[in-house]
Amino acid sequence: MAIMTSSMTFQPVLERIAGEIERTPGRGRPADYIPALAACDPRRFGMAVAEPDGTVYGVGDWRQPFSTQSITKVFTLALDLAREGDELWEHVGREPSGNPFNSLVQLEYENGIPRNPFINAGALVVTDRLQTRTGDAAGELLAFLRAESGNPALDFNKEVAASESANGDRNAALGHFMASYGNIDNPVPVLLDQYFRQCSIEASCADLALAAGFLARHGVRADGSRLLSLSQAKQVNAVMLTCGTYDAAGEFAYRVGLPGKSGVGGGIIAIVPGRCTIAVWGPGLDERGNSVTGVLALDRFTTLTGVSVF
Repeated sequence: MAIMTSSMTFQPVLERIAGEIERTPGRGRPADYIPALAACDPRRFGMAVAEPDGTVYGVGDWRQPFSTQSITKVFTLALDLAREGDELWEHVGREPSGNPFNSLVQLEYENGIPRNPFINAGALVVTDRLQTRTGDAAGELLAFLRAESGNPALDFNKEVAASESANGDRNAALGHFMASYGNIDNPVPVLLDQYFRQCSIEASCADLALAAGFLARHGVRADGSRLLSLSQAKQVNAVMLTCGTYDAAGEFAYRVGLPGKSGVGGGIIAIVPGRCTIAVWGPGLDERGNSVTGVLALDRFTTLTGVSVF
């Protein structure tokens, strides 16, 4: 195993990983339940690493925008936590669910309180609370991503948002169910519109690695201002580690050893506090909704570099 020293760059490691991925058969299948994502080629692959000072390394399709989907849940969590602090945790838990990301099962016997912010029910609660505080949760998120990535061209994909809305009955059910317990403030149709727009944002690996840099900088934004306290940044990273890859979070922690968050667009972001952020993209998913090549690439990255939180 090659252990990375402070004087080494990440580029040779990324190039080695890309070569290994190129020879990898069986890359999973795109998310076919969202028609706008079903046509993605599972052989596409990109990976980027951003250091805290904004230096970025990349390989493959690392500048190709893709549908970020549930990766955005990390950023809405941070934006709301920065505004309301610990009050948020009265409305959403911090425990792994052990169930699929769109499950309704636990909500009934847990009185409408979602198990964590990264399953769909929990993300709806966080978006709802950010909507109450900003009046435009999706717009607030987009502005933040543009600022942190340095890319003003980031935008919503209206086709993807419409596709998700047309196929969003399960999310509507989650929203109405939680509203019946008083855990949703806004009208459910307004919340769903904000949520589907949020998930439709397109960004590249480079954009996401840079945008997530505040978590590697212990809560400090790219312009030097503080978004989260040290404790809050730790909280977000901890929840990513335990809940960020749905009901495969234990396997991800075992293989990769980093806080991470996946999306069904095939992207994953991962954080090495104090050292770097990583974003990978491979549209083919496993049965739990995580990128096959993305998990493999992150596994190889931590193995080859020795960079991990453990």
